Amino acid sequence: MSDAWSQGSGSIGWPRLGVIIWTSLASSIYFSLGIVSGHALGLTPLVYLGAGLFFALTAMTYLEGAKMHPERAGSTVFARYAFNELISFIAAAAVLLDYVILIAVCALTAADYLATFVPAFGHGPPRVALALAVVAYVAIVNVLGFSSLRHARQLLAIVALDLLIQLVVIVIGLVLFFNLPTITDHIHLGSAPSWSGVIYALAITTVAFMSLESASGLSGELAISRTGVRRITWGASLTILVVYVGMALVAVTATPVVGGHSTLAASHLGAPVIGIVERFHPLALADALKYTVAAAAGLTLIAAARSAMLGLSRLAFSLATNRQIPSALGRLHPQRATPFVLICLAATIAGALVVTDDLDFLFGIFAFGAMLAFTIAHLSICVLRYREPDRPRPYRMPGGIRWRGGVLPLPAALGALLSGAGWITVVVLHAGARYVGLAWVLAGIVFFVLYRKREGRAIGARVTVPEAVLRARAPERDFGSILVPLLGGALDDDLVQTAALLVSSESADEAAIDRATIEAIWIFRVPMSLPLDAPLPEPQLKAARAALARAKRVGEEYRGVEVATATVRARRLGQAIVEESRRRGVEAIVLAADETARSRAGSLLGGRTLVGESTVSETIRYVVDRARCRVILTAPARASAPARLAAPDQ
Repeated sequence: MSDAWSQGSGSIGWPRLGVIIWTSLASSIYFSLGIVSGHALGLTPLVYLGAGLFFALTAMTYLEGAKMHPERAGSTVFARYAFNELISFIAAAAVLLDYVILIAVCALTAADYLATFVPAFGHGPPRVALALAVVAYVAIVNVLGFSSLRHARQLLAIVALDLLIQLVVIVIGLVLFFNLPTITDHIHLGSAPSWSGVIYALAITTVAFMSLESASGLSGELAISRTGVRRITWGASLTILVVYVGMALVAVTATPVVGGHSTLAASHLGAPVIGIVERFHPLALADALKYTVAAAAGLTLIAAARSAMLGLSRLAFSLATNRQIPSALGRLHPQRATPFVLICLAATIAGALVVTDDLDFLFGIFAFGAMLAFTIAHLSICVLRYREPDRPRPYRMPGGIRWRGGVLPLPAALGALLSGAGWITVVVLHAGARYVGLAWVLAGIVFFVLYRKREGRAIGARVTVPEAVLRARAPERDFGSILVPLLGGALDDDLVQTAALLVSSESADEAAIDRATIEAIWIFRVPMSLPLDAPLPEPQLKAARAALARAKRVGEEYRGVEVATATVRARRLGQAIVEESRRRGVEAIVLAADETARSRAGSLLGGRTLVGESTVSETIRYVVDRARCRVILTAPARASAPARLAAPDQ
């Protein structure tokens, strides 16, 4: 698969992995600080400290799982081997939701920081328009998939410079403002902040953890030693502890809590770091840092949105190859080999979320998805210690204890308890998470179950298809639906086979086939002397049922063909055929022609119940003249092989 960071190389080195991890880490503080300080108030530094420790637990879980099962996607892969495909899909649905929200949040907050240069972008329609432009740019870049190692190194340099700027802000801020009583005097745990506010703030900080999902999906392509991976992972944990806690200390001292409310969240919710540096003095220093931070934040947030879309596209590829979503959704671009359908769909949803222009609403839903995914990931690693005890583990997290015949990893167990409690808290406290998050997951479950049922596959079973299936162009069909009036004779098989050849798929992978329909009908001609709903003779009913059942068996032997059967009552055969074709919206009609009729462009349409026209050619002519779709005549050739003639479009 070709994507924004792996195109053409076949392996991923530390520059590309570093971009994926540190763009998320460097960018998250730019938008999470305002929301977190609004809920945690003076305890914001402790909340970020707790987030750093929780990140270390989660990193160990993802590192063990990714090295044990090095496949694209993170928690969804762990859940596949620990539980089944349904649980795996639930984890995937939660992560997909978070990727989309992260793109929207990065786009909105990038507009907030860039408003430093153009104040009009800071509010109203211009802000939304700029954010939508960022989403569109991210989608286009990820569909095109062009990148290089040089580009990755350039982005890594930008992120490194950004982290350096953040460290400068922290040092200057602590020198200018740090005063312990300024923090402690405004902490009244239980009221300012409330317990629910602290727990909710802890859940929000997990926005920085999405880098673990993105990075774990690269484990099978990493050209990095185990020592190198560990260094990057623990370096990321240290980044959170130093940068996030340091920035939080500056935030609560430079913009202290007043009257139980965060002044930073009230005045600079979307660009909290700008709100901090504006308090610096002298004024020249504040202005210089303000524009520097704004430029760095804008670039880093856009890079983070690209990284989130990359993670989403790789997860989509995994879902499609494991038949958790239809091939049509995971289809790869014929030239770029990127899952362009799902990228465009994700960009559309992210654009809709941008229009809501409500960061607190988006963060609540994000915390719902993140906590659910992390809970499944931690539980999966615990279960895999028992289900696959002898499987090689290039990395085994420390701290296991013997329990019930296996080794329980305590960090993963603790992570499962913490993230599970956080998920429950978010569901209880946040209405958006409770309704939108649960609706998203439930809709995903219904979609998955119906899709698996439609494909005739067990809900929990794993089904995989090769990557080539997603790369291949969809086979072109002659028609998508055809009407076939049956005769009740030997020609019925030829009629159905001719129609099936026109609509069947040539794909070698049955899971990737789009279904087409043959409408097989049996027409009872009712004389004018009888009412149209008059009882029919039992022999005719039996003959109709037998012919329709035979047509269904013959037609559905072909790939991608479904045969729908029905009986019709009519006075005139030609009129009935034309009316049924219009009512059913078919693209073609297949009629029977025998060898003598072919020379005069007619046929015998004469099954035992299809009698009464003055000549058979009248029915053919009527259908050809009146039908709004193509009419195809077929008959056995002289050597008994089926042949077909196509009349002009009508």
